[in-house]
Amino acid sequence: MSQKIPTQDQSPNPVNIHQPQQLDLHAKRTKIHPRSIKGFFNNIRHTTMTFVILLYGLLPWVNWEGRQALLFDLDRQQFFIFDLTFAPQDFFFLSWLLMIAAFGLFLVTVFAGRVFCGYVCPQSTWTAIYMWIERATEGERNARMKLDKANISAEKVLRRGIKHFLWLLIAFGTGFTFVGYFSPIRSLAPEFFTGILGGWGYFFIGLFTVFTYMNAGWLREQVCIHMCPYGRLQSVMFDKDTLIVSYDAERGESRGSRKKNTDYKADGLGDCIDCQLCVQVCPTGIDIRDGLQVACIQCALCIDACDSIMDQMNYPRGLVRYTTEHILEHKSSYHWLRPRLIGYSAVLLVLIGMFVYTLAMRIPLTIEAIRDRNQLYRENNEGLIENVYTLKVMNKSQQMQTYHVEIEGDAAITMTKVPDFSLAAGEVSNLPVTLQADPESLKQTKYDIEFEVHATNNDDMKAKTESRFLAPTH
Repeated sequence: MSQKIPTQDQSPNPVNIHQPQQLDLHAKRTKIHPRSIKGFFNNIRHTTMTFVILLYGLLPWVNWEGRQALLFDLDRQQFFIFDLTFAPQDFFFLSWLLMIAAFGLFLVTVFAGRVFCGYVCPQSTWTAIYMWIERATEGERNARMKLDKANISAEKVLRRGIKHFLWLLIAFGTGFTFVGYFSPIRSLAPEFFTGILGGWGYFFIGLFTVFTYMNAGWLREQVCIHMCPYGRLQSVMFDKDTLIVSYDAERGESRGSRKKNTDYKADGLGDCIDCQLCVQVCPTGIDIRDGLQVACIQCALCIDACDSIMDQMNYPRGLVRYTTEHILEHKSSYHWLRPRLIGYSAVLLVLIGMFVYTLAMRIPLTIEAIRDRNQLYRENNEGLIENVYTLKVMNKSQQMQTYHVEIEGDAAITMTKVPDFSLAAGEVSNLPVTLQADPESLKQTKYDIEFEVHATNNDDMKAKTESRFLAPTH
């Protein structure tokens, strides 16, 4: 026997609510065929999703001072973001960005629910593209449902074949573009088609092609309902003043069909004519009239659908609308100043301020000292004790720089002459450096030293790194 979980309608002030539903945990998935709808929120959704797609697809092709503007070069361990160059040592900036993104998402969720999911989430965006292709090749909702039930025919195979070919084409473009963020995209195409890309390049393009095809084409709403952790966390972040898509049960119940311009109030009916259009347009297949649900991605297509029906019936709009639980319960108007909203805003502003300050004060130069591990020290022909190092210096500025090397430490330790050297923008140099000292002046076996590299034309552009000078025991 399959396990049953009873569910109750959670809409505010429910009136004439249906009997509790039963959810079968082992039930076969019912394929959802969303109906297309026009309206204010759908236009916003198309605009934001188009922006996401264009941003993702075009950013790798933008050049900046002779190179790809956004490139995470894993082979050279350099990460270019327009005028900035980062090294692996700068990964703490990434952790800051992730924290800023997380608190920004928390703030938006407390304010207006899961609008990120409905308007800019990659899963929702690519699923919308795939659904558009499905409508273009198989027709609107009723035509697609009819095609599903139809026997195999030449027309069905042709329509499905074109659809899946276009799906795979979009998936390949997505995977190709993704790899283009990590490998120069302008050379990626010739390398791909001539077979010289390399195994990892083909692997990741193939991997993201398959994942895009499966997630956007086949799994669709299942990713939002069962796989996305954000959907599970939303209830923790919501409060009763969060703007969410809600059905006004007090106004809409009791539901029932009726003719236009009739006195439906006399028959005990509310404004909801039970047309099911709000259900038919929902990309996750829920009924918004059943209250707040984890599968709702706040896309507001049900608002556009309901408003279109209200217009046809000459009823006021807003039976389904963005509102809060407190407003629906007539307890208060919208509260802007709420502890959770203020807290998230304060933390977000602090994080952004610290991030901008640290980024502005960042020195575009890194240095790392690596001791020669083949021997602790050596004695040269003059009887001096020597330690050999390799200085790994990276120019993270966008101009060629000339650098000078110095050491700080015990006065007995000197550095053999190292000529000034130049590095192009983003270039890395492995510079051999030798330190030496007279053994008679060495009283210890270990000395702390510090290498300093600074630009010859800018004393503020300097970096330091610590190391050790080792000497023999007496």
